[in-house]
Amino acid sequence: MTAKIPERQSPETGAWETPKGAPPWPDPVPLQQVQRARVLPRSFYARPTVEVARDLLGKVLLHGKTAGRIVEVEAYLGEDDKAAHASRGVTERTRVIFGPPGHAYVYFVYGMYECLNIIAEPEGVPGCVLIRALEPLCGLETMRKRRPKARRVEELASGPGRLTLAMAITRRHYGCDLTRGPITVRELEGAPGFEVGVSSRVGIRECADWPLRFYIEGNRFVSR
Repeated sequence: MTAKIPERQSPETGAWETPKGAPPWPDPVPLQQVQRARVLPRSFYARPTVEVARDLLGKVLLHGKTAGRIVEVEAYLGEDDKAAHASRGVTERTRVIFGPPGHAYVYFVYGMYECLNIIAEPEGVPGCVLIRALEPLCGLETMRKRRPKARRVEELASGPGRLTLAMAITRRHYGCDLTRGPITVRELEGAPGFEVGVSSRVGIRECADWPLRFYIEGNRFVSR
């Protein structure tokens, strides 16, 4: 288990800071191990969105020297899913959703946060998976600097806006090819098994009762 760090609140900024001399948060997995892991091929994503969403659980998102295990996702379907951006048809914003699978759809929400989605389905069929939470594996100290308000390791990437900040994923990654670009999704050998939890999606009004949120049951990094 990752150790907790004693903290204090800065009187100047109000942010929570790690006192000098406090022990760092250790990385649970060596970066080199993740870098050697197999990158998911495009065929993984060229399947029904719900299948891709469930199968993304337990896989590892890598960007630079930071990585995290995907522990919570939501599926967004085609034009009949009124909560999905694809329901508005092809626009300048949504064009990537109708394109080849395995690319990133990053959008800005609430005037504050950027959210990472991964395109599923064959080209021309809209569908994407929102990455909602990660279990940090590599680069925890770097994530900590990017998320200075995180008081516990569980808070680093437990939410779609938090994880993009922790992983330095922004709208400049819109359309990024996750099979060969700077952001990849990988499969670690020997990863522990888990049970998949299912619920309705979070924070939406349309199609709010559709059971399209999937998460690793009992994982402490799932968003609250």
